[in-house]
Amino acid sequence: MSKREFPQGEPLDPGLVSPLDFAVAQRDRETLTMVREAVERRDVLLAFQPVVQTKRPDRPAFYEGLIRVLDRNGRVIPAKDFIDTVETTELGRKIDCLALEMGLYSLTQDPNLRLAVNMSARSIGYPEWMKTLNKGLALDETAAERLILEITESSAMRMPELVTVFMQDLQARGVSFALDDFGAGYTSFRYLREFYFDILKIDGQFIQDIASNPDNRVLTEALISVAQHFDMFTVAEGVEKAEDAALLTELGIDCMQGYYFGAPTIMPPWRTAETAMRA
Repeated sequence: MSKREFPQGEPLDPGLVSPLDFAVAQRDRETLTMVREAVERRDVLLAFQPVVQTKRPDRPAFYEGLIRVLDRNGRVIPAKDFIDTVETTELGRKIDCLALEMGLYSLTQDPNLRLAVNMSARSIGYPEWMKTLNKGLALDETAAERLILEITESSAMRMPELVTVFMQDLQARGVSFALDDFGAGYTSFRYLREFYFDILKIDGQFIQDIASNPDNRVLTEALISVAQHFDMFTVAEGVEKAEDAALLTELGIDCMQGYYFGAPTIMPPWRTAETAMRA
């Protein structure tokens, strides 16, 4: 019996399932409860990570706003610890709405900021998400051209026709799109040709240790070539070492993102830099 067969609102009987299934289902229930309570309290925030220009690594091309929630003890919980559990639920849609709301607010606070916000393709038909977008864009006429919406490859490929129309509509308003975690899912080059993503972010599994891993180098070169063929801007995710950054520069990547250039921080880095300059 799969854990998906258990109604989320009903207690599980450990006598009816294997210990592993019970433990996994119980963990998912606890995660959902923690995130739901955080959303109800609006204990949600963004952590910002720079995406730097390869030719000028001291100058971020844009920042990515990564969703975080606070648990009952005030601990910051990163998305990787809960997003897979909430992705298919309405709670996932609410998380997307809050991320977008906070991202748009950040854009209104700084006219020079360009920011990427993550969303699931499942949120495309969620009325509250579109309401949040329209409200935010109406507050600042430059916000649309400074907003990047990131959709994971696995999410986009679930409903490619819907995503294509959605992207075309918003690109006409100035919004850009990034295909996140490229290479990690079930890549369909036919749909890649039709999507017209502005940015392609190569998944970190191909980037880490690329300087010493010839297989990763070959695969990354191929993905960069695909992106360049379709006139997409390329970003390497998960860059953690100087030697990897040097090789990626040699391969012609446009931008890089990772702990080597800056960890996600809940204090907006551009404000920290401004404060330091004034001191």
